[in-house]
Amino acid sequence: MNMTGKRPAIGIDLGTTYSCVGVFQHGKVDIIANDQGNRITPSCVAFTDTERLVGDAAKDKIAMNAENTIFDVKRLIGRNISDSIVQNDIKHWPFKVINKGCKPNVQAEFKGKTKTFCPEEISSMVLVKMKETAEAYLEQKVTDAVITVPAHYNHSQRQATKDAGLIAGLNVLRIMNATTAAAVAYGLDKNLLGEKNVLIFDLGGGAIDVSIVTIDVGSLFEVRSTAGNSHLGGEDFDNRMVNHFVNEFKRKYKKDISGNIRAIRKLRTACEKAKRALSSSREVIVECDSLFEDINFHTKITRARFEELCAQLFRNTLDPVEMALRDAKLDKRSIQEIVLVGGSTRIPKIQNMLSKLMNRKELNKSVNPDEAIAYGAAVQAAILSGDRSDTIKDVLLVDVMSFTLGIETPGGVMNEVIGRNTRIPIKISKIFSTFSDNQPTFSISVFEGERAMTKDNNFLGKVDLTGIPPAPRGEPKIEIEFDVDVNGLLNVSAKDQNTGNSTNSNITNDRGRLSKEEIDRMVSDGAKYKEEDEKQKLCLTARNQLEHYIFRVKQACEESLDWLDNTYLAEKEEYENKMKELQKACNF
Repeated sequence: MNMTGKRPAIGIDLGTTYSCVGVFQHGKVDIIANDQGNRITPSCVAFTDTERLVGDAAKDKIAMNAENTIFDVKRLIGRNISDSIVQNDIKHWPFKVINKGCKPNVQAEFKGKTKTFCPEEISSMVLVKMKETAEAYLEQKVTDAVITVPAHYNHSQRQATKDAGLIAGLNVLRIMNATTAAAVAYGLDKNLLGEKNVLIFDLGGGAIDVSIVTIDVGSLFEVRSTAGNSHLGGEDFDNRMVNHFVNEFKRKYKKDISGNIRAIRKLRTACEKAKRALSSSREVIVECDSLFEDINFHTKITRARFEELCAQLFRNTLDPVEMALRDAKLDKRSIQEIVLVGGSTRIPKIQNMLSKLMNRKELNKSVNPDEAIAYGAAVQAAILSGDRSDTIKDVLLVDVMSFTLGIETPGGVMNEVIGRNTRIPIKISKIFSTFSDNQPTFSISVFEGERAMTKDNNFLGKVDLTGIPPAPRGEPKIEIEFDVDVNGLLNVSAKDQNTGNSTNSNITNDRGRLSKEEIDRMVSDGAKYKEEDEKQKLCLTARNQLEHYIFRVKQACEESLDWLDNTYLAEKEEYENKMKELQKACNF
């Protein structure tokens, strides 16, 4: 048990399509069901004329309120509006995405007004839902949490996720790679003896991540390599099926439904359901009553046709596997287990392709693909909060960098400082010098990525060291230090070795990151939304109580009238007793 006396810390798998929350207590992890009894919650927020809905309630209304129901924000968080990925996704979403300071924001009609939200704000609403789910189960307030992200998330996306936690009122103990969390779930569950190289294959709704983790007796988890695509998952498979049926509808009825938001949303829901069914059936019926202009669209799709539609996407999921093996300097025979995580790993074709790639090795399906990441995050949260339970007291996690970090040198060349898949936390320094005579300032532009030229990589930020004494070019010795913490977030410092003059900066990618004022405003707005939600909940509860009472009174009166209509010769005492029964039933 937790010997610190502190409130328990929770682990949250903040997913593209679904989220999950867990807590480690009494020597084990509990995955917590939400108020609907479901252990996973849709990462979905809906706005109506009267209320804001999060989770199952939001998804239930998506067909009727498509324009104001926001989902998939993990595909926007930490990105630039000009990203081709973002521009392509916008075509598939029924809600509106606008440009605000080169950053994608979403718009919705809420209580008769047009509201604009940044992705961090929507993510924070989902996080609040998970926080409240845990609080209801634990019957106490929760503030500390570990939040998982795709292992291939870049610096901006990690920082934005941390900001979302802050807006949600959480103290984010750690931003944890999802595949590392899944490895913990597998390792602790198996009580391993000896050392194993485990390949974690995580394919969810929005991303594919592959990590190779060496697990030693179920307590030391050393990530050897990680690779992935933060924009390839189940949502993309859905898109292929939707496009297929849009074309089929056009052929059959000579009508184009691609511009009709509600029709597309209805079709997408049916396609998601069909995709899931095809994991166990060879053929499924797709039914959309009154899909467009009162046309009932009933059709079917086979597993073979679905696999054909997604063939290239399925093949692309194997690229990170090969890259992770190369980076870990391991061959396929060195992998003892292949563990499947994420809902999309249920697709038979993907399982077959992965097994074939790995020399027909049997895949391990022992962990719950929907809950494993939250499980591992809950364990890490307990460790960081000081829990010394026997189960986890010896657990040690060693993670790695997802991208190469470097600085720009003359000609726009990327000069590597920390390579991809380097262990973190890490601190590395390099010596650089000025590029021109009497240069008074040394500017450090920091990038992440694997390309040779900085223009092809992701700009993180800039640090300026001023006050360099006049000297010929190449003479001053400027020490640049990169300090990466356990969250994969970077601090850069620069020091003139001749003068001792120095500067340092947390690299936050200020071009895209929320300011402190914006975060404070969103925290305040979050409290206001919570107050409004609670008020609406109390109002609905009062209405339901009144409605229940009215029906109870009505039923009691009807039963008494039926008795009266069929009773003519009762004694006085019987009428009086019946009166008392009616009064009691109505609480008079």
